[in-house]
Amino acid sequence: MDAKTVFIIVSLTILANGAVLAIAYRSLPAMLRSAARYWQWGTLLIAVGCALFAYGAFLPRPWMLTLANGGMVFGLAAYSLALSETGSIRRSVWLYVPAAAATASVFWFSTVLPDFKIRVILVSIAWLWLAAAAMQSLTNNVPRPFSSSRKLLVALYILFVVCTSVRLVIYLSLDLPADFAVEASANAWNLVSAIVLTMLPIVGTTAFLLFCSDMLRERLEYTAATDYLTNLPNRRAVTEKGTAMFDQADGAVSGFAVAVVDIDHFKAINDAYGHEVGDQALIHTANLLRRETRADDMVGRSGGEEFTVLFQGVDSTRASVTAERMRRALEAAEFVAEGQVIPITVSAGISARLDGDHSFEDVLRRADKALYLAKSRGRNRVELG
Repeated sequence: MDAKTVFIIVSLTILANGAVLAIAYRSLPAMLRSAARYWQWGTLLIAVGCALFAYGAFLPRPWMLTLANGGMVFGLAAYSLALSETGSIRRSVWLYVPAAAATASVFWFSTVLPDFKIRVILVSIAWLWLAAAAMQSLTNNVPRPFSSSRKLLVALYILFVVCTSVRLVIYLSLDLPADFAVEASANAWNLVSAIVLTMLPIVGTTAFLLFCSDMLRERLEYTAATDYLTNLPNRRAVTEKGTAMFDQADGAVSGFAVAVVDIDHFKAINDAYGHEVGDQALIHTANLLRRETRADDMVGRSGGEEFTVLFQGVDSTRASVTAERMRRALEAAEFVAEGQVIPITVSAGISARLDGDHSFEDVLRRADKALYLAKSRGRNRVELG
């Protein structure tokens, strides 16, 4: 079997996978459709590139090489853009620049100055550049542990990088003529590279669909555990995290404490300025509480104007000091709404894990009682329970 036959089989398989993605596209949520559209275009372009290698004999060879290589490298650029749409790195169409440069170089070094090795070098650089951009999107600032689909995509790109690098080294080490034709050669490496270098559109499309499914599941889990207004963990997430922190605490050795924080006279703010200002006051309080806590601690919104702070590795004294710092910071911070400075203060109840406690709820219950004590003693204060 020669490389031409492999390209025929591969192009048909890619188109079949692209059809599956097109069918699945309609069921994807809006947040993933842009990424899926880029991946569809990438799959189509790579399929066209493979088809031209297989059936492009009717074209002048320089044009066939330019269009075929252009389809493949622009397809890889579309893949990289698809993955950037799902990650924390937002890229623009500047990723098409290396694709355009590689396509132009293929045209130049097949028409004006025919040179197979220079074409291979420049196209390989573009492939590696685009693969690096894709892997950065897959691995930069993402949830841990990685999902299986994300691992599979990373593995495919690593295979792609290794294969591209080995392919480049082998071609440069061989004594090949300037008009060497990859698609017409029966060299064993040509068959291997033709198969491996098209793993992304074949296996990758299936992995991408699984990746979209994992992204949707992660999004749903995040939404279920997050307060829609303040973006803080909600009561459910606080309870789960508090239970885990309680179980990890080892009495006085590592420590665990809880603060229940409540905005004073919040109803009066709502009544005087409206619920929109009340929402802004909640966001203001949430941001300040989050700013005043450590990375290992958790601030959550329990409901209404009440927040819960989980302190890891501290006793009641240290938790009280931190809560007092929060209270002072809120009291000193200016909250401005509708052109007016609206004073915001909070009351807080603190409780730490004791040897006799059996669950997180035991600690939380004492913190609640301490909060009521702070309210009854005049508000804008911290009490220990």
